[in-house]
Amino acid sequence: MANILDEFKFSHDAERDRTGKKLKVGIIGCGWIAEAHLKSYQKCPDVEVVAFADLIPGKAQAFAERYGAAEGARFYNSDREMIDAEKDLDAVSVCTYNRQHAPCAIYALDHGVNVLLEKPMCVTLDEAVEICRAEKRSGKVLSIGFQPRFDENMKMVKKIVSSGELGDIYYVQTGGGRRHGIPTPFGTSFIREDTAGLGALGDIGCYSLDMVLNALGYPKPLTVSGYKSGFFGKDPSYLDKPEYAEEFSVDDFAAAFVRLEGGIILDFRISWAMHCDTPGDTIILGKKGGLRIPSTECWNGSIGGPMTVYHNVAGVCVDTKIPECDNDGDNFDKKIRSFCDAVEFGLPAPVPSSQILYNQAIIDGISRSAETGREVEINIPEI
Repeated sequence: MANILDEFKFSHDAERDRTGKKLKVGIIGCGWIAEAHLKSYQKCPDVEVVAFADLIPGKAQAFAERYGAAEGARFYNSDREMIDAEKDLDAVSVCTYNRQHAPCAIYALDHGVNVLLEKPMCVTLDEAVEICRAEKRSGKVLSIGFQPRFDENMKMVKKIVSSGELGDIYYVQTGGGRRHGIPTPFGTSFIREDTAGLGALGDIGCYSLDMVLNALGYPKPLTVSGYKSGFFGKDPSYLDKPEYAEEFSVDDFAAAFVRLEGGIILDFRISWAMHCDTPGDTIILGKKGGLRIPSTECWNGSIGGPMTVYHNVAGVCVDTKIPECDNDGDNFDKKIRSFCDAVEFGLPAPVPSSQILYNQAIIDGISRSAETGREVEINIPEI
């Protein structure tokens, strides 16, 4: 009974009294993803967004004014300026471009501020390790922004695998992406190596990897043979904004063959652009059964239809359809709410860095393998 009570105590689904002191939150980076963070924070009665920071002068204040959050707030031109000045800050959302994820998160943690870090965690494995070390020495909450974790269908994938219905898993095929979806409407920060560092691989590949790795219990990655290309992003005739072709310097397609601990093989591919509607459904094969997860036309953090479990019953091949689950509420709101509860009530991080470290290690391994043209080992240093 004590164990059951402890599990409820540390559950993010438990009902809690949120009428105490308001959490003071800052937003670092005031681009388009910051809009979703701010709107979700504004739905939390126990949260006050008190500060905004952006490198572009005037952008932070204009952003706050646009969404009715400027009154009483302070505005800064850098994350360090904000954190140094805001002595009572409880938490920050890091919503910068990828290359700034690590320095912003590390500085906040080292100054005693809890961090919700947007995906991808960062660009390289070395950066991810330094972020995790900062978290460890700070004792603060660090959660990574993977809202698909809160999707009921994603939870069902994990339940099916964890139930043992499929038996020991030996092979996983996963991926997804877009036929025509390089994110040029949001400016060039997504498509330049010096700001993004990663293209489709980091933007939506991290989600696709998390779906299956989380279901498997995040086995340690051992080796990677990876591939990346950027044919479409460099083609002016493909882009909605042809002038961006000269700026494009990341991947718009990536694929990999990954060996995981426990003898599991992961066959992965992700796309911003390709001449195909989908690179394939997700398939999880076990010794007792298999699971097919239909892909979506544009990877959106859920599934493209009812899942199917393939197994044998009394020597007969049987297909069992798993109906799609209804979601109660917005997954992004759940991401923000669970992070705030972790800070306020001393709960574990809803999406722990110890797991996403492995996710980042695979992404880093794909990049290194693609650059060297050979399989690479993944060695994760001690945190």
